[in-house]
Amino acid sequence: MKKFIESISNVWKIEELKNRILLTLGLLLIYRFGAQVTLPGIDATQLANLAGQTKDGIGSILDMFTGGAFSQASVFALGIMPYISASIVVQLMGMAIPYLQKLQNDGESGRKKINQITRWLTIGITLLQGPTYIYNLYRTLPSNAFLLGFNSFEFLFSSVVILTTGTIFAMWLGEKITDKGIGNGISLLIMVGILARLPQAFIQEFTTRVTNNNGGPMLLVIEIIVWLLVIISCVLLVMAVRKIPVQYARRTSTGDYEQDVMGGNRQWIPLKLNAAGVMPIIFAQAIMFIPAAVAGLSKSDASQSIVGAFSNMFGFWYNLVFATLIVVFTFFYTAITVPTNKMSDDLKRSGGFIPGVKPGVETSDFLDKVMSLITFPGSLFLALIAVFPAIVVSVMDVQQSWAMFFGGTSLIIMVGVAIDTMQQINSYLLNQHYDGLMKTGKNRKAVA
Repeated sequence: MKKFIESISNVWKIEELKNRILLTLGLLLIYRFGAQVTLPGIDATQLANLAGQTKDGIGSILDMFTGGAFSQASVFALGIMPYISASIVVQLMGMAIPYLQKLQNDGESGRKKINQITRWLTIGITLLQGPTYIYNLYRTLPSNAFLLGFNSFEFLFSSVVILTTGTIFAMWLGEKITDKGIGNGISLLIMVGILARLPQAFIQEFTTRVTNNNGGPMLLVIEIIVWLLVIISCVLLVMAVRKIPVQYARRTSTGDYEQDVMGGNRQWIPLKLNAAGVMPIIFAQAIMFIPAAVAGLSKSDASQSIVGAFSNMFGFWYNLVFATLIVVFTFFYTAITVPTNKMSDDLKRSGGFIPGVKPGVETSDFLDKVMSLITFPGSLFLALIAVFPAIVVSVMDVQQSWAMFFGGTSLIIMVGVAIDTMQQINSYLLNQHYDGLMKTGKNRKAVA
């Protein structure tokens, strides 16, 4: 603990790192402030129905990712999710459109063009989601909550423009945090929004268990222990890698020629257990909205049963289909993001090889086989974490708002972003010859 405190104090000794952290905190504060600003033309005192709509179920997921802005009818009500959706679409389109494939291989210039395409697509998605959100307000809020008049064109037009501007501004904040702050700007915005709901969820659970004497303090302590164990499991899932040994030929100079000597420097290819990250959960979550939406168009009994099954995110059939989709999408996303052929070619060009495996096609097949073998248990573990909130609700009778932090997208995002941020700070500390946050040891400043 003493070493960790020393590492934290060393952070403020590095001027550049201190400025980046302060800038990041300032931009995050602006984002959180904007999430509390209600759309012009709406009476902020009459948002109880909207808050009730996002208390449980799928609505709570949307509200969590926006840090409560969705239920506040805020200028940031759509949050950064349109940008995330646009990024996913561009990434998937890159598999089928040759122009995007060319941009992906063009280095920095191609990356800038892809970012520009993503921004324009974000605007298009927001212009579609904006009217949908306003229509939901019309259905949810009482007519006297609209100060400019119910269903007025002035309110609809201005609100869509403001929601679009809010998303673009949030995207700009995320990019500034990435460029001028400590990195991972978009992810930090999402994480801060999720963390903003944590105190309220815990207070509700505490009130239910202790104040209302529903289980007592002992059961609450058990819940916290289980929660910490799940967090540890998520950390292991995010950081777990399979190391593939790589041997590089050592070149020695003998007279006028160079001779390859086998048994040179040994390195590793780290293949992550969960190379897809949180994306399979996001893909699966998006698909889970479709059955209820399609079935809702019909009034038959069978359709209403489907709506009921797929609207209850803590139900058995919902989570069974959800877990299956996560396993499928984990394999799919890993296949398109882990280029084993390119890894094999790069290894061959650099004079490296995997001991016992021939360079070229056999190396590519070997990496692909290993990746498939480790992806299967990783996908099962990811699916288990994703459906764990439903498990604690049914087994331990946990409040749904508090159960959302026992797994799923929210916990994976929080753990992943926290680890990435610590690694960013860690690199600054090590470059300045200080002990990092993720490794203890003596201060190395005197060695510099």
